[in-house]
Amino acid sequence: MSGRMEQLLSMWEADASDADIPYMIAQEHLVAGQEEAALLWFDRCLGIDAAYHYAYYHRAKALEALERLDEARDTLQLGLEASRRDGNAQAIGEIEAYLDELD
Repeated sequence: MSGRMEQLLSMWEADASDADIPYMIAQEHLVAGQEEAALLWFDRCLGIDAAYHYAYYHRAKALEALERLDEARDTLQLGLEASRRDGNAQAIGEIEAYLDELD
């Protein structure tokens, strides 16, 4: 386990209410090629903050890497809905572009 991961897990133990921490842990898992583990952490992130737009995007990337394209599209649709509710034009554009790539 990397020092960065140890630090993030320690932060998670100290504050399991901060959605940024599971997001960062998920990203570390992606870098290590551990997509299944990343999915669990993205889900934790979204469980804390359903409006964490980029967690949807990167969760879909993990699903795509696992060749679970239908699930990736479903995840992006949820992210698109959340982004539209929040009026986040940048997230909307990036999620829509990624959806177009998958179609």
